[in-house]
Amino acid sequence: MRRLIGRPSTVRARIVALALAPVLALLVLWSFAMVSVTGELRALVRVQGVYEEFGTPVDTAIGQIQIERRLSAAYLGTNRRTPPVAGLLEQQRRTDRAVDAMRDAIRSGDRGRLSGRQRQALDAMVTTVGRLEGVREQVLSRDISWDRAVSEYSALVEPGFDVESTLTALQAGQLAREAQVVVELVRVREFVSREDALVAGARAAGTLTDRQYDTLTSAVEDRRVFERTYVPDLPGDSRALFEEFQRGQLHRKLVSSEDALLRAGAAGAGDAVAADSWRSTTDRAVKQYMRLCTRSAMNSAGRGREFAYRELARAAAVGVVGLAAVGLSLWFAVRGARRISRRLETLRDTADLLTTRQLPDVMARLSAGEDVDAVTEAPPLADGEAGADEIGDVGRSFNAARLAAVEAAVQQANLRRGLSAVLLNIARRNQSLVHRQLKLVDTLERRTDDPDVLEQLFRIDHLTTRMRRHAENLIVLSGSAPGRRWRRPVPVADVVTSAVGEIEAYARVEVPPMPPVGVAADAVADVVHLIAELVENATVFSPPDTRVTMRTARAEGGFALQIDDRGLGFDAGQLEEADRTIRNPGGFDPTRHDRLGLYVVGRLAARHGIEVTFGPSPYGGTTAVVTLPEGVLAEEGGGAKGTEDVSARASLP
Repeated sequence: MRRLIGRPSTVRARIVALALAPVLALLVLWSFAMVSVTGELRALVRVQGVYEEFGTPVDTAIGQIQIERRLSAAYLGTNRRTPPVAGLLEQQRRTDRAVDAMRDAIRSGDRGRLSGRQRQALDAMVTTVGRLEGVREQVLSRDISWDRAVSEYSALVEPGFDVESTLTALQAGQLAREAQVVVELVRVREFVSREDALVAGARAAGTLTDRQYDTLTSAVEDRRVFERTYVPDLPGDSRALFEEFQRGQLHRKLVSSEDALLRAGAAGAGDAVAADSWRSTTDRAVKQYMRLCTRSAMNSAGRGREFAYRELARAAAVGVVGLAAVGLSLWFAVRGARRISRRLETLRDTADLLTTRQLPDVMARLSAGEDVDAVTEAPPLADGEAGADEIGDVGRSFNAARLAAVEAAVQQANLRRGLSAVLLNIARRNQSLVHRQLKLVDTLERRTDDPDVLEQLFRIDHLTTRMRRHAENLIVLSGSAPGRRWRRPVPVADVVTSAVGEIEAYARVEVPPMPPVGVAADAVADVVHLIAELVENATVFSPPDTRVTMRTARAEGGFALQIDDRGLGFDAGQLEEADRTIRNPGGFDPTRHDRLGLYVVGRLAARHGIEVTFGPSPYGGTTAVVTLPEGVLAEEGGGAKGTEDVSARASLP
């Protein structure tokens, strides 16, 4: 089974991993606390920089829009078809510069420091101020009333408060509440500026409608309600700043002017306060409110940083103690794991020596037929039984398993040798009977002249020859050599003809003229057998109406015989398997070798150094090339006759 990804691969690593589980849990909790604290610290430190980069341009643009709102209300309140005053046009240019600066800051600033909500609020502000030109066109063409113009300009300013809220928002808790209170107090400046614009319009128009007067009184009441509601919620230092302002002359003058407006009613609101006094009071009040809100925001940010630094120091102290405990735990775990690992490595090295050197040597000797004593040849592991713990138990169990495995291998080797001996004995008996049968058939052939009887005898002779080859297959599979022997070399033409005569479909084989070369006496039987197996394979695996052809050539260092069939052929995998079987016949395993002929060919070829290769045939089937080395070749002898047992037929039946 494939090892799971990330799973420890050694015992030492697993022991350390067990110790790491609680350690990692502690580290995760500590890291979470540190990330939380440092994240809040980074957010608090970032507030001021973000506000200076994005909030200040927005605040400047809002201030210019508020001034333009007042001048536009005054221009529209005259209700006369006069050109716009120079002051309004100049203010519009100043507003444009402030709005362009705001757009540039929002577009080219480091937006990566912003949250998604902050970017959304800034984009909404840019989109809203895009309506400024449309409002101006209505103002300059007098297509809008002065109070409606005030409402339109106020709508342009409104998204700025959402920007203020998002840019100064902190993480959570009391600090977040402080930031929200400061943002709400920023609206007080807007209410004062709105009052100023409404009064300017009323003064220019000379009177107010009831609806316009209600708008003015709403602005006054909103300012007072917001101030009464949110100033008490400020922290002590920021609240003290507002209370000091409320006790001052400027605030009292602002309140008294607002009271005069409220007492005058709609008809007299335009003249309720002196123009110069009102303008001076509102301008100074707007600036003072802005300074107070800025100071309050900076106070909150400072408290946030102090809180974060304090919590960070506390977390660091706890972390140092925790890390020390973690380090000590890991030290003990690693030390214990190292001791256990050393014992296991010693056990592993000893077992590896046994399995890679000693046991393979024992198995090789068993395969060679030597007698092996399991206990002597595979001694117990040196450290296998050391210790009374689980590792010692593993060593003792391994020793028992090793002894059982070696004993089983010895028993299997003895069993295989016994079976091979039985098969060899049976094959030898069959071979002897076949030889006797061939002699009898040969005698009958010489004694009769009847053509019909001779034909039947030739068929019996042919079948008997094939039976002899199959019996010799068993002898080869048993690791022995057939009993047929020649006393002198045999021409290669007779060898090939004799091999073709040992197959069933001999009539389909085309044997070409052979060169004048012979095969050494001690190799004749095996070469005949080898060629017969290959030719029979070619006839069996090709259509019965096709021919099997042969070609000969004098190869470098020997003689080459090429056998071509017109069958389906081998695919790449089958060719590779066939070549591998020929090159490495090894020990025969009936569970892996279903083509016994290839194994027999491989054993015979290995015995004499004969090279056999397979490849695609030019006729669409398979080509087998047999290369006989110089050691197998000899000068031509007296033909295929003269075996010690039974004559190898030199002619086809």
